[in-house]
Amino acid sequence: MFGRLRAWSRRHPGIVDALWLVPFVVFSAPNVWNVGTEPKSYPEVMLGPWGTLGLALLLTVPLLWMRKRPLTVFAIVSLASFGQWLLGVQPLFLNLTVLIAMYTVASRCLLRWAIAAGAVAELGLALAFGRITTNPDLRSWASSSVFMIAIWIAGIYANTRRRYLESLEERAERAERERDQQARLAAAAERTRIARELHDVVAHNVSVIIVQADGAGYAIDKNPEQAREAMRAISDTGRQALAEMRRMVGVLRADGVPEEYAPQPSLSQLDDLVAQVRSSGLPVEFRVTGPPRDLAEGEQLTVYRIVQEALTNTLKHGGPDSRATVEMEYGGQELLLRVTDDGRGAAAPRSPDGHGLVGMRERAAMFGGSVDARPCPGGGFQVTARLPIAEAGGRRAA
Repeated sequence: MFGRLRAWSRRHPGIVDALWLVPFVVFSAPNVWNVGTEPKSYPEVMLGPWGTLGLALLLTVPLLWMRKRPLTVFAIVSLASFGQWLLGVQPLFLNLTVLIAMYTVASRCLLRWAIAAGAVAELGLALAFGRITTNPDLRSWASSSVFMIAIWIAGIYANTRRRYLESLEERAERAERERDQQARLAAAAERTRIARELHDVVAHNVSVIIVQADGAGYAIDKNPEQAREAMRAISDTGRQALAEMRRMVGVLRADGVPEEYAPQPSLSQLDDLVAQVRSSGLPVEFRVTGPPRDLAEGEQLTVYRIVQEALTNTLKHGGPDSRATVEMEYGGQELLLRVTDDGRGAAAPRSPDGHGLVGMRERAAMFGGSVDARPCPGGGFQVTARLPIAEAGGRRAA
């Protein structure tokens, strides 16, 4: 409830100021009427009821704009009070609006304007106090001056706190923008690399189609059965290439980047990858369960890259004497890939510019899969990837 009230007050500052002035004006109304009708011992100039009412309006109405134009409002209220002093009109309770305007200047303007407003208010207090009594009481003047200085200091503190909170909000917004920008840049770079790799996969499939089509053309008269086998191979390869091409739609590629036509890794090279990591000093156990299934080259590349990135993270962050396990489980409709280590896990320092997990999720999402990476409860870290396995004819399991 308080949060909604605060938000409403920020959206309607003028209404809030008007509501805040209502009790102040109502409380000071008897004082205004008495000053305008009943002479006092104070050597005053009688303005009459309507003149006193006009002075009261001049002291209060400008406060409705004190948030937008604090210096102007302070100048109007101070000049009105100074003119009142020059004419010898008895002070009103509404002359306290000078302190309100001074507080607004101190809480919303630069320090030099706050000092100037405080000095003007102090001078006005001294002038008013010197005329109210024939024998000024220095003790009463000092106590009033301390009260005014306390209000001025409260305004300075409010200004400092407001600027500090604004700086915190600005830094938080800037950090959030930078984080989102870094994530977008990482995603764009990873999509560019994926596009280059899928280019090789699709090019390979098209090359197979061309070779099979040429063979079918030569064998269609002499060996019709061999030609039919070639046409079936063309059909399967074409479906697979079409599926790869559909996944490439919408993937942004960086212009002017030279293409790399080296053969892409596949599942058959996982043993070499594991051996390479072992030679780097990390003991790795590699297990495959379930009957192996034929995966598209793009999926094989995704599995290879996920294993590579997970083991690389273990080498970088696992710490000494850590071990890793790579498990591949072929199910009926999906491939479960799990890379686990017993390293430092959540205690490992995070790299501020690391985007390996983002890249793994991008790769798996292109094939309808998912990647989950989190520290293990008893220590260590685990990366789990699930990839649907394509059925016959290139269709993928839901």
